[in-house]
Amino acid sequence: MNTEYIKYNSFAEFYPFYLTEHRHRICRQLHFIGSTLVLVCLVSFFISGAGMWLVAAPVCGYGFAWIGHFGFEKNKPASFKQPLYSFMGDWLMYWQLLTGKIGFQAN
Repeated sequence: MNTEYIKYNSFAEFYPFYLTEHRHRICRQLHFIGSTLVLVCLVSFFISGAGMWLVAAPVCGYGFAWIGHFGFEKNKPASFKQPLYSFMGDWLMYWQLLTGKIGFQAN
């Protein structure tokens, strides 16, 4: 079954699929780097007030993630089909990687 076109009705249903789209170690690492840079951009914005940091945040986040998908996973980012759940998945995966609940190398 091609899960790429399934419309998920809840985040709980979506997240296991999201993780299967992020199996490659380098893809997960790039997501983690991009999300960390998003946080750096947001903190920099709040400290400096310079709007360029708000422009840089999504460039960092999506740029690193999309390199991971197109370059290593060889799939389309989930954000193309389910943008809200994908955004939530990015941050849950980031937290789980940060806390060691999941690893950078998917099982």
